[in-house]
Amino acid sequence: MAQSTMLHVRVDEETKAQASEALAAMGLSLSDAVRILLKRVVNDQAFPLELKVPNAQTREAMEEARKMLQTRSARFKAADALINDIEEASQH
Repeated sequence: MAQSTMLHVRVDEETKAQASEALAAMGLSLSDAVRILLKRVVNDQAFPLELKVPNAQTREAMEEARKMLQTRSARFKAADALINDIEEASQH
């Protein structure tokens, strides 16, 4: 086995705790997950997840969602309005 080295990664406490819990349920540690990620990068010569820059429509939707979360508002006041909007969009 090759000699190991330390890798220091900064991440917020909440993400670390949530990831640790999820990985523990899979029988893995954070270190195991990082080793798996790095091995995949080496073996595949690629990042193991598809990374994309969102298009203009997606960026607009993301911004709208952020604003809705911040203002605690919704695009539709009632379920009927949502359903009508979906039906109208499907007819185009």
